Amino acid sequence: MADSHRPPNILLIFADQWRADALSCAGHPVAQTPHLDALASTGTRFRQAYTACPSCIAARAGLLTGLKPATHGFVGYRDGVNWRYAHTLPRSLGAAGYQTHCVGKMHTHPIRNRVGFDEVALHDGYLHYGRRTAGDAGCYDDYLPWLRERLGSAYADYTDTGLGCNGYSVAPWTRPEELHPMSWVTSRSLDFLRRRDPTQPFFLMASYHRPHPPLDPPAAYWDRFRDVPLDPPAMGDWVDWELGACRGLDSPVPNDPVQRDIGRRAYFAQLAFLDAQVNRLIMGLSEAELLNETWIIFSADHGDLLYDHNLVAKAQPFAGSAGIPLIIRPPAARWSNPRGNVCDAVVELRDLYPTFVELAGAPVPSHLEGASLLPVLAGDAEGVREWLHGEHTDGVRSNHWLTDGHEKYCWYSQTGRELLFDLDADPTECHNLATARPDRTALWRGRLITELADRPEGFTQANELVAGRAVTSSLEWVGVGRGG
Repeated sequence: MADSHRPPNILLIFADQWRADALSCAGHPVAQTPHLDALASTGTRFRQAYTACPSCIAARAGLLTGLKPATHGFVGYRDGVNWRYAHTLPRSLGAAGYQTHCVGKMHTHPIRNRVGFDEVALHDGYLHYGRRTAGDAGCYDDYLPWLRERLGSAYADYTDTGLGCNGYSVAPWTRPEELHPMSWVTSRSLDFLRRRDPTQPFFLMASYHRPHPPLDPPAAYWDRFRDVPLDPPAMGDWVDWELGACRGLDSPVPNDPVQRDIGRRAYFAQLAFLDAQVNRLIMGLSEAELLNETWIIFSADHGDLLYDHNLVAKAQPFAGSAGIPLIIRPPAARWSNPRGNVCDAVVELRDLYPTFVELAGAPVPSHLEGASLLPVLAGDAEGVREWLHGEHTDGVRSNHWLTDGHEKYCWYSQTGRELLFDLDADPTECHNLATARPDRTALWRGRLITELADRPEGFTQANELVAGRAVTSSLEWVGVGRGG
């Protein structure tokens, strides 16, 4: 029975590289996500949820600090930068009396940095940096020693399928389903529910490395999608670049139509398998009589372009990369608002920190740059911001972007290229209106100038954007950042 005087439990189910549109309840023609659909039917699904810096480390920094990229310091992807944040989401919840636990992907530095969690059972996937620098697998991963023990082999690895960790070739998982990394995250999360301290509320983050490559779904899930027809990837009339052939020698990006579609099907098979893991977690809560005391949140760090606009993976401003799923399901005993809502407020990962702290009944730290979503969930506010600024350092394609959910403006900082999309009429961002609508382009350009006016890279001068400035993936390397 729920104790109305005790703060609620919080379960955050966090995926890696899950596109915002890839939910069957969102109308996707291929995705099969019945359990997430059921979760959305009893909560709120956000259609305009984003990550402000769409790659693994930066997105997680935003989630766990409640800060925008320029403040927490990660404006692109960089391993090996120490996380030195005085205030983090698990620390704030711990101070509010919560038992805090994370299972799965953290992608912090040092690798075993718990950033305030009481305990972490770690699996970051194939972590190049860790494998090069940490030596024994147990130093950078808890799943791999477990796998080797179960198989009775000191040399077994989750790379035995032959796949690299960033490519789009496919090999179904060859071992029992319960040994898959996704199953491991779920099982360890359920184990935490069994052995938690029942006198404290808990914050559990079940953090899955998938659907991020390797594309290795269990065979039963791969079989569901092997012959499913696919619509072609979105292709903008503004695209003038070729698809890269690989993301490292171990991670090819096939462009043969047959191989490309095999990779896309395997991605949706990964989603279906993770959807089943969500149901395992919900069943575990139900069996422990915790559903009426627990908020359940499903989201992801970023999406996957899946060949849209001749691109794969992330780091770009487009919907497949910067858009994320977000479902928030309150416990029925603690929240009386209508269920099955769909919300169009523009929200970002940094907003979860103040939301969770407010749920805990604790003071929200004043320095946070996110905003609590509870007023939006209650229907008391239309949104939390007028527009959102995002960015990512990505070589010649380094970019900044702004959106209010209706339009999106993109500026490429190395070339000065501008893109403008009408998201209401063109949600797949196929038609560049920057020249056709000069007044709107100028309005958004002015807003970006305001956002970038004080940046150390020197992106603005005399109230103009300046292209070609040197960029970095971590502002700590130029002496700023690390807020909180």
